[in-house]
Amino acid sequence: MNDSNLDQNRFGNLRDHVAFYLNGKRFVIDGETASLSLAEWLRQHQSKVGTKIVCNEGDCGACSVLLGKVNTSGSKIEYRAIDSCIAFLFQLDGTHVVTVEGLSVDGMLSPVQDAMVSCHGSQCGFCTPGFVTTMHGMVEASQPLNDSTLRYGLSGNLCRCTGYLQILQAGKSIDVDGVAKLSEFYPDEPMLNDFATCHDRPVMITTETAKTFVPSTVEQAAMFLAERPNATIVSGATDYGVLHNHGRTKPNDLLCLRGIKTLRKIVVEDGVMVIGALATWMEIEKAVKSILPEYHKILIRFGSPQIREMGTIGGNIASGSPIADAVPLHLVLDSEIELFSIRGTRRVAMRDFYLGYRKTAIQPGELITAIHTPLLKSDERLKLYKISKRCDMDISTMTFAMLAKLDGDIIRDAKIVVGGVGPMVARIEKAEASLIGRPWCEESFRLAGRIAKDEVAPWTDVRGSAAYRSSLTENLLVKSFYDSTE
Repeated sequence: MNDSNLDQNRFGNLRDHVAFYLNGKRFVIDGETASLSLAEWLRQHQSKVGTKIVCNEGDCGACSVLLGKVNTSGSKIEYRAIDSCIAFLFQLDGTHVVTVEGLSVDGMLSPVQDAMVSCHGSQCGFCTPGFVTTMHGMVEASQPLNDSTLRYGLSGNLCRCTGYLQILQAGKSIDVDGVAKLSEFYPDEPMLNDFATCHDRPVMITTETAKTFVPSTVEQAAMFLAERPNATIVSGATDYGVLHNHGRTKPNDLLCLRGIKTLRKIVVEDGVMVIGALATWMEIEKAVKSILPEYHKILIRFGSPQIREMGTIGGNIASGSPIADAVPLHLVLDSEIELFSIRGTRRVAMRDFYLGYRKTAIQPGELITAIHTPLLKSDERLKLYKISKRCDMDISTMTFAMLAKLDGDIIRDAKIVVGGVGPMVARIEKAEASLIGRPWCEESFRLAGRIAKDEVAPWTDVRGSAAYRSSLTENLLVKSFYDSTE
């Protein structure tokens, strides 16, 4: 029995291709082509050169396109801007990609394109298609286009010539109600009917060097991983995409989890927030705005909107990065990581999850399936900080979290977590101990700050010196007191 027949027996009614639409036209992709980045395929295979490649890391937004995905109820296709340079064709099954060329109808500029021309929002023009598609995505999401929303929505798009004034003026000049929705040009129903025919069928693309598997259930994913434990696991591919584009990945089996819809859920049960590992940062950002506003303030600075539309919490936690922005919150709140394999399900406390630099407690064959996080109680105070050279779209110099449990004006328990000052995000236990039993006052936190400064052993790199990071640790402790004192 050949390899293909064995796969059919193990995983069911497999397809050997992904199917998606580009500007209303259906494409079937298989073989080596499926491993191309979307930007590369658009430019080199479809001559859609309006999509630009500049940084090739998802930082500049010149490659922004609109990705249409079926909404949770299955009733319509919703469009959001993503970075096509770090998205791959094997991720696009059951989607509709719209490029800047697909926004014009009968050769006429769309209202967004026309506004950019009228307000002189373009000079060299290289970044312009990305700005246009991103603004169209905001219109599709029914966002008002004002100074605040545009600065937030365009934070992942870079312009080095015109500057942002004319671009913001262009956005504010657009009559949102006068911009036709994409469903008027690309009707949802035919695509929805097409996608429904292969809704639950996994994809196995086999080449001479590797297999790419896109399962529809977590059980299928675990079975594949048990057979190929060295497979690279991707979902949003925001990290994998950068490594791939810089030649730092080798041909290898890929396990793409994008098709497992059960791992996208975010629910709150009995005071515990359960976030599916495949929930995107944009989905999490919306879910925590009212129940964990401190977390929300950090997440809106997590990459760009384009990256947050693709990147997932599972990938961020699994990376083991010492400056992962999500980790401090989950460490101070005693989150548990849910892991699944063919052996079953188990949970690991966040405090036991990281074993060293980019080393975790994940065993061969295991996948992160969910993160369980207790919500704040009324007697607890939480502060989170992200320190970086610029506010938006920057890697953290340092991350920080402080959680204090109060009994009146006495600190009964404290947790302090810092990232970027060692090989992994970690608690500062001596500083924590100094706070316990002391009054909630500036003096207590200044003492803890001095202890923390001596407790950490940071390094020097391009984002900051060791002395700077030590001082930050001390100062952020005092700042957390002032910022959380009512």
